[in-house]
Amino acid sequence: MIKKEDMPLCDVATTVELIGSKWKTLLIRDLISGSKRTSELKRSLVGISQKVLTESLNSMIADGLVERIDFQKVPPHVEYQLTPLGETLLPVIEAMRKWGQFYKEQL
Repeated sequence: MIKKEDMPLCDVATTVELIGSKWKTLLIRDLISGSKRTSELKRSLVGISQKVLTESLNSMIADGLVERIDFQKVPPHVEYQLTPLGETLLPVIEAMRKWGQFYKEQL
């Protein structure tokens, strides 16, 4: 998790630091509908490597946006879901979706 004293002064920069990568934003989009297994996320995010997926999820877990649920089963069953803090990003993602739609209509 980013320490408060290490956060940028600009609030927009803080948000960008937390979710500014293409993959993190799309992970949030995918987790809006509920918890997902790693394989489901990888299938949805065409082009993401396993390494980047794992790094992105671990970073978002450390930042308190996503939680990992381990069902303690054999074979392993792990799912990821947004935390209550992560769910507060839903209006941000929805605004991005609406703007993307608006932009496409302008072309």
